[in-house]
Amino acid sequence: MKLRRVLLVVLLVGGFWYLTAHVSPVLGRFSLFGAKASSSPLELTEAEAAPTYDAEEQNNIGIYKRVLPSVVNITSTTLVFNFFYGTVPQQGQGSGFVLDKAGHVLTNFHVVEGANRGIEVMLSNKRRYQAKVVGTDKVHDLALLQIDAPNLQPVTLADSTDLAVGQKVYAIGNPFGLSGTMTRGIISSIRSIRNADGTPIEDAIQTDAAINPGNSGGPLLNSRGEVIGINTMIASNGADQSSGIGFAIPINTAKAVLADLTRYGRVKRPSLGIVSYAIGPDLASQMGLSSDYGVLIQKVLPGGAAERAGLHGGKQQAYVGNTPIMLGGDLIIAIDGHEVTDPQDINALMDKHQAGDTISVTFLRGRKQITLKLILGEARDTNS
Repeated sequence: MKLRRVLLVVLLVGGFWYLTAHVSPVLGRFSLFGAKASSSPLELTEAEAAPTYDAEEQNNIGIYKRVLPSVVNITSTTLVFNFFYGTVPQQGQGSGFVLDKAGHVLTNFHVVEGANRGIEVMLSNKRRYQAKVVGTDKVHDLALLQIDAPNLQPVTLADSTDLAVGQKVYAIGNPFGLSGTMTRGIISSIRSIRNADGTPIEDAIQTDAAINPGNSGGPLLNSRGEVIGINTMIASNGADQSSGIGFAIPINTAKAVLADLTRYGRVKRPSLGIVSYAIGPDLASQMGLSSDYGVLIQKVLPGGAAERAGLHGGKQQAYVGNTPIMLGGDLIIAIDGHEVTDPQDINALMDKHQAGDTISVTFLRGRKQITLKLILGEARDTNS
């Protein structure tokens, strides 16, 4: 019995040796377990030279390399109360860009709003610097910071007056904290929109270049790598991420306020010094006005530009639905020759001026059309 077992083991071992030593080499392409094996070496086809880029790719790469050193990552820290009424730090992130070698950095106001425990700026070389707030402008959602850092590379600012729908744009920033990210698209539209707090952004640049949380405050660039806007908000799909519609503040708006931010730490926003109400054709017909559009002055503020120039507010109260309005005031129809149909038109014109500038105002008093000169005051709590 034991001899049989020994003979069986010898046969099994011998059979295994024969198969591995003789059958596999003969069959060539088959292994012991039936899997295919190759009888020829693996040959890969590789490029014979370094990759070449077409003109468009070269421009994309050139813009990225040139502008990236000017784009910064901004981290703001705020102390907030937790569930147990203890204070805990809370951090927010955004982007910004260097304006000059003195270390001025432009970003969004909402990126640094409420930062009571410091603002840190990280350059593309990963060096970090504490920033001080030079000035803020909540109305335009802008903030000017400054850092003390060597060898800074400023951006080049373009003129955003004649932007065209369809032109290429690039966004560089730090979406979701992913620093140094560039996306590309076109200008989809130029339109007036309202910020999250309801304040208007006139001539906002709408783009399909991917903009996500963390891009706020970063530059929107043209095909020459010049800044045409400041990325500020997205049309969210509810998941707090890009839905393919982003908006940027035109850089000319920022240019108009930078001098005030540097000099005063705030914007001395110009104002007519009035409370106003937009009039359309239906209301104009009901009120018996001689124009079917314009801005009706509800009230002139004491000491304001309108009062000094002799404009009149309303004296008779009426209602549009449940909204009270004052009738009998002057109806503004143009400023500096530009048609005015609502308070947003006035706000857009104010963005082109500073307090102390002289403008011409055309209005109707009854059926009489009057044009006079007015010296703009500084904005207070008014809507125009």
